[in-house]
Amino acid sequence: MKTFLVPLSPEEEADCLNRLKNGERAAKEELILHNMRLVAHVAKKYVNAEEDAEDLISIGTIGLLKAVDSFKPDYGSRFATYAIRCIDNEMLMHFRSKKKTRGEVSLFEPIGTDKEGNQIQLVDVLEYHDSNVAEAVARREQIQKIRENMESVLNGREVFIIQRRYGLGGERELTQREIAKSLGISRSYVSRMEKKALMKLKKIISD
Repeated sequence: MKTFLVPLSPEEEADCLNRLKNGERAAKEELILHNMRLVAHVAKKYVNAEEDAEDLISIGTIGLLKAVDSFKPDYGSRFATYAIRCIDNEMLMHFRSKKKTRGEVSLFEPIGTDKEGNQIQLVDVLEYHDSNVAEAVARREQIQKIRENMESVLNGREVFIIQRRYGLGGERELTQREIAKSLGISRSYVSRMEKKALMKLKKIISD
C-alpha cells in the first residue's frame, strides 16, 4: 500500500472543516489527502485474491469524497467516523454489485439501541473505547472472533454483564449500578466481574 499523509490533529481538522464550509477548495483537498489513510485501512480488510488493493483504494476514495461533500459538524460524530462509514458503504456497494459479498461483519452492523432508542453499531462501541478509529477498522476480525466465542469463554453472569454494559445483542446499555441492582450484588463486584470478563475476551483476540 502507498504511504499517505498523517491524519490532521483535532485542531487542524476543525480549521479545515471551517474553511471548507466557507467554500475554500484547498481545504477540501487537504481534508481528502490527510484522510487517505482511512481508505487504505478499510481497503486492506477487503483485499483478496480477486480484488486488487489499488482498485479498492480507488473505490474507497469515492466514499471519502462523498464524506467530504456531505459531512456537517453538527452530525455529532468525528469526521473520521463519518468518513469510514461512507468508505465502508462504498466498498460494500461494490461487492454487492459484483455479488461477491463474503459475509463479513460490517463495522456498521446494528448491535442494539441506546437509552434514547438510537441504533448502536459496532463502530460506535469501538470509537468509545478506542480514539484511533483507523485502528478500530483494522480490528474487524477481532470483533468477529469475540462475537463468535463470547459465550464459550464467559459464564452466564459475565455474558449478561458485558451485553448489558455495552448494549450488545439488542440489550439496553446499563450502568454498573443498574446491573448490580438487577443482580442483587454490589456495584464494586460488578466492576470486578466486568474487568475479569474483558480480560477473557482480550485473550480471545491475542491467542
